[in-house]
Amino acid sequence: MRNRFQIGTAIPGLAASMVAFGLILTPATIFAQTDTAAEPETPSGFFSIVFSGGIVGAVMILILLLLSVTAAYLIFDHLMTIRRKDLMPEGLDEQVRQSLLSGDVKGAQDACNARPSFLGFVLMHGISELEFGWTSVEKSLEDALAEQSARLFRKIAFQSVAATQGTASAPQLATGIYQALVTTVGGLIVAIPSIGAFAIFRNRIDQFVAEAAYMAQHVFAPLRRKAKK
Repeated sequence: MRNRFQIGTAIPGLAASMVAFGLILTPATIFAQTDTAAEPETPSGFFSIVFSGGIVGAVMILILLLLSVTAAYLIFDHLMTIRRKDLMPEGLDEQVRQSLLSGDVKGAQDACNARPSFLGFVLMHGISELEFGWTSVEKSLEDALAEQSARLFRKIAFQSVAATQGTASAPQLATGIYQALVTTVGGLIVAIPSIGAFAIFRNRIDQFVAEAAYMAQHVFAPLRRKAKK
């Protein structure tokens, strides 16, 4: 009887202890679940990170896409137009030179008009100043070379300007910097090929300008020798 009495009195005490423990544990568990649910998900992936910035991120992606398409078009266009056969037709310099040696100024002009090009434009300017002597011809050639080279460089030149201003705390800046680094990668994907293409086309134009200057000097060499006599 004593054992039964002890067990009977122990059971209510055990139940009370479990209820008290449950009251203590339950709020802690609820708070823990609430804290876990309240933690925002960290965006992962290029587009999710960029678009986490809202409309600004969407606009940046749109601008990058437009710039990439524009850069691809310009590179293709320059590959098709900045070519030796288009800028400096084969044999044009020698054809004009032979016409001038034979005194056929009209034939030299017709040759340049029949094959409009960088070289043809330069030679035509020189021919137009023949009656004024070598000094005028040389000056006209220099001006034509400068004008045409500037026109070609304007086709491939570009400039990008960016400015930011404002203040923010370090935690606020962290997210922005993170997004900026990701979008910077996208910008570099567009910028690096564009800069590389710019360097290639710039060197190609420099080479063609130098060759055109040499050819023009060769075409008008007889006139220059006469001027020195």
